[in-house]
Amino acid sequence: MSHTWFWNLIQNDFENGNIDFDGCMRLLEKMQIHFDEDHLKHIFRKTLDKQSGDIISMEDFRAIYRALVHRPEYEELFKAYSTDGNILPAGQLLKFLAKEQFQTEANETTALEIIMKYEPIDEVRKKRQMSFEGFIRYMNSDDCSIFKSQHKAVYQDMTHPLCDYFISSSHNTYLVADQLMGPSQLWGYTRALLKGCRCLEIDCWDGNNNEPIVYHGHTLTSRIPFRSVIHVVDKYAFLSSVYPLVLSLENHCSPKQQEVMAECLKTILGDKLLCTPIGGEVDMIHLPSPEALKHKVLIKNKKVGTHEQSMLRMDEDYYGEAEEVSDSDVQSDDDDDMEEISSPLQRSRTPTKRRGDRRSTPSPQKKSRGRKTRVALALSDLVVYTKSQKFVSFEYSLQHQKCYENNSIGESQARRLARASANQFISHTTRFITRIYPKGSRMSSSNYNPQDFWNIGCQMVALNLQTPGLHRELQDGKFLDNGACGYVLKPEFLRDRNTTFTPRNVGAYSKPMSLSIRLISGHQLPPSAMSKTNKADPMVQIEIYGVPEDQTRKRSSVVKSNALSPKWNETFSFNIQVPELAMIRFCVEDEVSLVNREFLGQYTLPVMSLNTGYRNIPLISKEGLKMEHASLFAHVWYY
Repeated sequence: MSHTWFWNLIQNDFENGNIDFDGCMRLLEKMQIHFDEDHLKHIFRKTLDKQSGDIISMEDFRAIYRALVHRPEYEELFKAYSTDGNILPAGQLLKFLAKEQFQTEANETTALEIIMKYEPIDEVRKKRQMSFEGFIRYMNSDDCSIFKSQHKAVYQDMTHPLCDYFISSSHNTYLVADQLMGPSQLWGYTRALLKGCRCLEIDCWDGNNNEPIVYHGHTLTSRIPFRSVIHVVDKYAFLSSVYPLVLSLENHCSPKQQEVMAECLKTILGDKLLCTPIGGEVDMIHLPSPEALKHKVLIKNKKVGTHEQSMLRMDEDYYGEAEEVSDSDVQSDDDDDMEEISSPLQRSRTPTKRRGDRRSTPSPQKKSRGRKTRVALALSDLVVYTKSQKFVSFEYSLQHQKCYENNSIGESQARRLARASANQFISHTTRFITRIYPKGSRMSSSNYNPQDFWNIGCQMVALNLQTPGLHRELQDGKFLDNGACGYVLKPEFLRDRNTTFTPRNVGAYSKPMSLSIRLISGHQLPPSAMSKTNKADPMVQIEIYGVPEDQTRKRSSVVKSNALSPKWNETFSFNIQVPELAMIRFCVEDEVSLVNREFLGQYTLPVMSLNTGYRNIPLISKEGLKMEHASLFAHVWYY
């Protein structure tokens, strides 16, 4: 049957005789077979070596198809459960699901649904059976992905207060390159929103013709109109997630242009903009939930006065009115570290001084300690649940801070606080939304390790999303969870105000997981940049990120000169103390030399989102794009 099905499928393409390489590619695309062109060229040429010319017959195409699609590791599994080596009845597929995939809840209906979905041969499907062709398609599908299918939809309780969630956050969202001279582009906002990012940063400055602009102040980065940014927000805000979007305004505008900003926000966003507390509640004791704020845009900015005063002004014409806010009350991303100068351009023009000299020279922050900032009431009144509040100390926050007041803390200060007062920091993040942002000296838009701050419950760990690498991959992996909606519920021990958990002393909060991963093989891995054909010397590094005790990495052997179908069959064991915070990363590298390795692809996901059984591991490029043809194959088991 399989033989007949295959000929019927391809015979029309051979009506006019044999086909060339382009025809071979078109036929595989028609059959929805993912392939890497370098690997296909290699197989095609090997087929041509047996004959003259540059075209292939139907029989040759079948050999190419089998070399690309019929994987021995799949065949071994299929034959272990097939009654005759050719067919898998529904009952045997069910046994495979229960015994190998640990799908204990699977029943006959589950098996039949898989057959109906993946079996391409009509006669086999009608008999409620599965051929090897169907089994291949099932094993390569998202249903057999290492990422739990239940976690691909929103499955967590979304009715907790906002401060109970990790929130996908971006720093200097408008930049698509470095912090000093790179371009500012609307694409930065589009990209972040399409990824499900729920907190965007907008650096606002006075522009010409009373039109505010967005750029990285005191630098040579290009400028974009504030109005255009809000149009992008209006268009893309809720395409990837229905849950609230926070616009974090880094506001350097005059009151007059702040009024223009307020008018833009109101007229462009309309009903999406949250302007008043839900239900008119002004005496807030806790924040509303993401569920209650669906399809709403929240403004994070300085605020003057109370919510009650804002609501009383609602029907009044108060344009042209502004009030002063002390700079000491408001945190700015320019305030990162006392020893750092806020503007990279200013820093680059300052002669290098010895550390001792630097202490004696007042930094721009010190000079402005007593300065006041004027805030237009029109913009201030749009701030409801995300008021920017300068962080003073944990004791001060506990006594004076309101639930709707948020702190932004630079990574260096946050790291010092985490080292000195982890208990207090975690207690603080159970009550208040805390945003962490990169230090000003990261002029190349590099990132810090977000795991350090998730470990202490920080909700908005803002990264430069334009910069590829390990730290962005951790962020992308973290927020695959919960339907990639941009909100992930924090573990209970990071929500409990009486928690005694700290990353370095997990104590009774440890729920150890014993994890075993048998790395079986790879398929169509990207060839090495050094290779003129389709070769690489691949190895896989499996890394765990989490609390310090859990951080580890293990490395496979190197398979020489085989990127098409490398085999490892190596088992790696991990003991993870706090799986709720742990991330796992599979990184494939080409061993160029003993001291040099080339990145080929990676996949990162939360440990709690791991599927058990035989699973395919998709691979993502350095740029963050899924490589449809490339994958790893592994067996995962844990208790």
